[in-house]
Amino acid sequence: AKPCRGNSGKRLLRIPEKKSLWVNLGLNNNGANEISSRLKKSKFNIPVGISIAKTNCKETTDTKIAIEDYVYSLEKFHKENIGDYFTINISCPNSYGGQPFSDPKLFEYLIKEIRKLKISKPIFVKLSPDLEKSKLNKILNISKVHKINGFICSNLTKKNTGFSSGGLSGKEVADNSELLLANVYKKTRFWKNKPILIGVGGIFTAEDAYRKIKLGANLVQIITGMIYRGPSIVAEINFELSKFLQIDGFSNISEAVGSGRKK
Repeated sequence: AKPCRGNSGKRLLRIPEKKSLWVNLGLNNNGANEISSRLKKSKFNIPVGISIAKTNCKETTDTKIAIEDYVYSLEKFHKENIGDYFTINISCPNSYGGQPFSDPKLFEYLIKEIRKLKISKPIFVKLSPDLEKSKLNKILNISKVHKINGFICSNLTKKNTGFSSGGLSGKEVADNSELLLANVYKKTRFWKNKPILIGVGGIFTAEDAYRKIKLGANLVQIITGMIYRGPSIVAEINFELSKFLQIDGFSNISEAVGSGRKK
């Protein structure tokens, strides 16, 4: 909601031997008011997602203030009709106070307040790859009740980073993000309103992307892979994906979604 300079000191490093990035940015941004004003003047021919986390400051360690912070941002973009979908980021590993809304009880408080806004656009929740399965299941059950439209699997990992703060992206998070994705797909695939799953973490090749699709991802996001391999990675993946589909006898991506899950 509010402007933030991000965390002090060094906050971004390449770790080539792990095909990862160490990220400790701390949500540096100009705040909801300025960003919404800027985006309102912009024209896009592609879907635009608005990712919202609580402001990285001491004040938002108070649950009530943190929820008000999320709600302020969402209400601002909703009223201005900016964005095609909203992501509720409850899993940033490098903001002040950690990830309090990964606690199912606090998550439910947050979602209840968000639902009072009566937002008609899709709402996604961005999950941590380090989330315990018992907490994940509770968060999914709460999300089902409140008709959350999708999940992003996943954010950065804080495990085995070698740093006292921040998190790792890329190949270092791939295994945990795929385990999370598989668990979310297994839990949600028979929901009446089946959520959209977005696979993130360690995608460097078409094979990486296809593996996530077969685990249940409807869409994938590339971040670290593009930094290491450049923007041509997108065309390469799309070209190679068509080959994988042909080999497996699928006519389109949607047929492949979840086809690789364990029975």
